[in-house]
Amino acid sequence: MTRRTGVKILSVVTAALLTGAVAAAQQNGTGTMQENPPGQQEPGLGVPGFSDESGGGVPGGADSMARSFAEEAFVLCTLERSAAEMQMSLLAEEKSPSPDVKKYGLRMVQIHTELVNQLTPIARMLGVRAHQQPTRKEKHWIAHLKTLSGPAFNHAYIRAMAITQWHDLRAFRDASIAAQSATVKQAAKMDMPMLRRHLVALHRLAQSHNVMLATK
Repeated sequence: MTRRTGVKILSVVTAALLTGAVAAAQQNGTGTMQENPPGQQEPGLGVPGFSDESGGGVPGGADSMARSFAEEAFVLCTLERSAAEMQMSLLAEEKSPSPDVKKYGLRMVQIHTELVNQLTPIARMLGVRAHQQPTRKEKHWIAHLKTLSGPAFNHAYIRAMAITQWHDLRAFRDASIAAQSATVKQAAKMDMPMLRRHLVALHRLAQSHNVMLATK
């Protein structure tokens, strides 16, 4: 399965799966996720400053093969983003002039190393190559970070990480609802609180460095 196919399926098929899964959950009275903080009404990302719009889906149900493709795409894209976030965070440890950014970068290397180790056997189960590289867009970000220093590096690193981590959390949220494989569903659900905490921490880091964040 190619990366381009995986990304396309993740953006279209998983949206359809999520729509059906949420509707079923509402009928059964189980539409709220237990990980949400008190007062949060929807099973959203729960991160201040970030939109939680899921976008449009496609009408009709999806068969088991479509679900399988969506799971492969979820694992593939997560491995690609983890590779990108590790490379960017290694640069943060090396180039950032700020101890808090360096510390965050170190933590991100640890977190995404753990995610890759967790997803590697699942990737093999689904027939996805475990050792992935960042996408072309992410490689461009990494190359740009290598040219920066000082506060300019901090700003670019925080913005890039905000985009990739928001997509991480959204993909894990979708997979925790729509995945057919119990293994994929459980892995996604188990990692969501950790991903949410670190995205909130990044939001605070951005505030302390006067960085305006975007997720697209």
